[in-house]
This record gives sequence, structure tokens and C-alpha cells, in this order.
Amino acid sequence: MLDIIHLPVPIVYEAGLRLQEGHVQAILDGTGPDTILLLEHHPVYTIGRLRDQSSLRDPHLLPYPVHEINRGGQATYHGPGQLVGYPILDLTSRSKDLHEHLRKLEDALIRACEKFGVNAGRRDGLTGVWVENRKLASIGVGVRKWISMHGFAINITKESLPPFFAITPCGIDGVSMSCLENEAGKEITVAEASAVIAEELRSLFGH
Repeated sequence: MLDIIHLPVPIVYEAGLRLQEGHVQAILDGTGPDTILLLEHHPVYTIGRLRDQSSLRDPHLLPYPVHEINRGGQATYHGPGQLVGYPILDLTSRSKDLHEHLRKLEDALIRACEKFGVNAGRRDGLTGVWVENRKLASIGVGVRKWISMHGFAINITKESLPPFFAITPCGIDGVSMSCLENEAGKEITVAEASAVIAEELRSLFGH
């Protein structure tokens, strides 16, 4: 069984962490199903627990708070106009294959982009979803006792882009961040994108 939960209003990052922790524990206790949370966050920067955190540039100059979390990857931004997805899944029933998990997340987003007329794809050696050399979605996951946490963030509206200028997104110098609206050439709401992405996630993970 797979539950996909759409949160109707943006939440602070700490609340998102608490929700994830609760669903992880429920799976470990055998009291809750695999769950994917789809939501927006209030503005925040996050980074994995790394020795090199230069992708934040100068954290004291950033316009929003920074959270160091248990996922892979360098700095990224979450905020309004961006859809964040947290798949909390028991990977012991999914081959215990983190690489496969990442590829499925990419596949779901690529397929969803196609529904909006956007030809997205991968770039060799770089996790995430791209349109040519423009990055549309970032992916960073963590696991606890083979229960997945964290997940993806895909930029939907133009509102999501300006805060990326304050960091080196995902530690990639010169990366150009884009959003689904820009690539599709039309207005797309987060709710519209969330509904389509949920369908693709259920298709790939709902076994």
C-alpha cells in the first residue's frame, strides 16, 4: 500500500522533518504504510552533513536559515513555487537498492515533465532532472534502517528561482536553475504539477 499525501499550505522545514520522522517510525513499528509527502516549504537552505560546505558560500549572508540534514548532496534551496517530495518507503521490499530508488525518482519527474510538454532528462554523472544544461529538479535522499527519507525538489514557478543566486546550487559552479513554467512557456501552479507528479510516483512506487 502507498499513501500519497498533498499538504495544502507551505510548512516550515522543521515540520517537514517531524512528519518524515513520524512516518519512518510508523513503518518501522509496522503501524503505517509507505508514504509520499508532497508539499511546499517556507524559504530555507539545506545541505548534507559534509566537511566541505563551500556551496553555501557565506552562510551569514544568506537571506534564509540553513539546515544541515542527513541526506547526500551540497546546498540547495526550498521555498514557495517549488514542489518538494518526501518518499518514506521501506526499501527492504524494494531490493535495498538506493541507486534504483534515485533513478525511479528521476523517472517520475521526467515523465511528469513530458505531460507538460517539457523534454527533460538526465546528465551524465549528475543526479537530478535537467532540460539541456538547465537544472529543473534536485534529488537528495537519506535512509534509516532501509527506510528512505528526503527526496526531490522540482522548481515549478518563477518565484522559486531567485534565492538560488545566493548559493552554488548542488555545488555545481555555473549551474543554471530553471522551472517548469519557464520550460513549458506557460503558467503552471504547484497544485497542477503536484497532481501529475503524484500519478507518476504511484505508477513507479505503488506496488
